[in-house]
Amino acid sequence: MLEWILPAAVAVAARRDDDLGASLYPEEEAIVARAVEKRRREFATARACARTALARLGVPACPIPAGSRGAPRWPVGIVGSITHCDGYRASAVARRTDFATIGVDAEPNVALPGEVLGDIALPQEQAQLLALAGQEPRVSWDRLLFSAKESVYKAWFPLAERWLGFEDAIVSIDRASGSFSARLLVPGPTQAGGELTRFSGRWLVRDRVVLTAIALPASEVDRVGKVEF
Repeated sequence: MLEWILPAAVAVAARRDDDLGASLYPEEEAIVARAVEKRRREFATARACARTALARLGVPACPIPAGSRGAPRWPVGIVGSITHCDGYRASAVARRTDFATIGVDAEPNVALPGEVLGDIALPQEQAQLLALAGQEPRVSWDRLLFSAKESVYKAWFPLAERWLGFEDAIVSIDRASGSFSARLLVPGPTQAGGELTRFSGRWLVRDRVVLTAIALPASEVDRVGKVEF
């Protein structure tokens, strides 16, 4: 399903269940050495998805260790993102010559715990969620907002290499087009002499799963001047 909201040049691999035969490289095993079995299975399956996606780009199987703040460290020349939630594990990768960064996230299509919404949504966003819920109650819009902000962070971090809080970007969701945009409320990273000011992405809700994805084309950051997209 994730491939439906990403450009064709992005390689995607996904599973709805765990790959019980998935193995880990020593560098990866160290990440989940103390994790519970459920977390280990999800992690191994998601790493297996990442290797499958890389193979579709012609990249041989290799370890995908964790870098700063746990972000995956991809082979040279590759950008990508990994996600997993109950009932869905996936990875999306592409060549750096085609895309500057990728961020994807999967969440169950259920409402966030009530106390969480105030931590992740700005007042303007909360008003937007109420309006969307009135239009389409079958979508957990608060969970979609959370997922979109997760995708924003995953796309942001490889470029900025610093934290981005939920309050540091304001997300607008377009129900009709299945898209979203995120305006950064903090200084963005400099790309090709211009400041990154916003991200745009797409979303999908299908089979009880909320999916969001951002794929920033390399051409967008090759321009001189302010980077807006």
